[in-house]
Amino acid sequence: MTGLLYSEIEEELRSSVRALLTDRSPYQTVLARCETAEPYDRKLWQALARDLGAASLPVPEEAGGAGASVRETAVVMEELGRAAAPTPYLGSAVLATTALLALTGDGGADELLAALAAGERTAALAVPLSTAPGAGPRPPAVRADSAGTLTGAVTSVADAAAADVLLVPAEGRDGPGLYAVEASAAALSVVPRTSLDLTRPLSDVTLAGTAARRLAGPDRAPRALERALLTGAGLLASEQLGIAEWCLESTVAHLKERRQFGRTLGSFQALKHRLADLWLDVVGARAAARYAAGTLAEGDPDAPVAVAVAASHCGDLAVRAAEECVQLHGGIGMTWEHPAHLYLKRAKACQIALGTPDRHRAALASLVDLPGPVAAA
Repeated sequence: MTGLLYSEIEEELRSSVRALLTDRSPYQTVLARCETAEPYDRKLWQALARDLGAASLPVPEEAGGAGASVRETAVVMEELGRAAAPTPYLGSAVLATTALLALTGDGGADELLAALAAGERTAALAVPLSTAPGAGPRPPAVRADSAGTLTGAVTSVADAAAADVLLVPAEGRDGPGLYAVEASAAALSVVPRTSLDLTRPLSDVTLAGTAARRLAGPDRAPRALERALLTGAGLLASEQLGIAEWCLESTVAHLKERRQFGRTLGSFQALKHRLADLWLDVVGARAAARYAAGTLAEGDPDAPVAVAVAASHCGDLAVRAAEECVQLHGGIGMTWEHPAHLYLKRAKACQIALGTPDRHRAALASLVDLPGPVAAA
């Protein structure tokens, strides 16, 4: 595997994405939008996905993409975490795109993949955001009849409200399949639900005899879904890393300026120790997230282990960093006007997305043949 250090190209990509988000998505803008009927900034999404080409990064050139890899996608996720940016990048450019990449060679999947890579369309994978990779067969939430119409409901789908097309796993007569459903289809309902994280809205999707196009059958659909969930969990760790980095940096900056008892708060030893411990954990999280992205990019068989390590560590770290940010900012950290609450809510929501840290630790124990606790006699 290649090293964990960022390449020159990755640093240039980071600089471009950060500049775009600084210009188009400062926290004041995010705060102003997140309680409106349009939490997503569609112009920002178009600038990120189409103009900057961030949606095309993991897609091969022959499929209409940039021919980069998951490593570059992870850099974008870091920056989106640092900005708490309200974009459907996770749902469309990560989950849906990864599922379609596993189906290349199918005309319908290839056409949709090219449209997503070009930023012309946005998609969402219709599974609950809490769905973890490696959970094995799941009870079907949606069923497909012989005519290819879908019936069922899926709760808590991320980025469905912004999607032009939904990728819906469904159980047909011959087994599991993956279907494409246009957002404009009749008998389709996408209803927003209350979400802790206002920057990543969730929706309940209901299908009542909804017309759909099958992209894959039992031979390919389960593998495509599992690959999407594994990649999503691995790259979500990079977003959590970005959250933790922003929280640490903003807290350090605040403590360098804020004075109490005639001294800057940052000069108090107890606070120095807390931030030093947090910094060490962020460094460890960066290594774990980078390794997970690298194994996913190279198709390394160690990817499930790397993802479980990154997801379990980064999920808890992001929450702790956000909690420290709120507490060490004092009274201002508790206000709506300060962005700290955006990061705390994002971190808490991400902590249960695509598998909780405990779920990933349990998966890791199984993957490395670590015996469970022995009950007392």
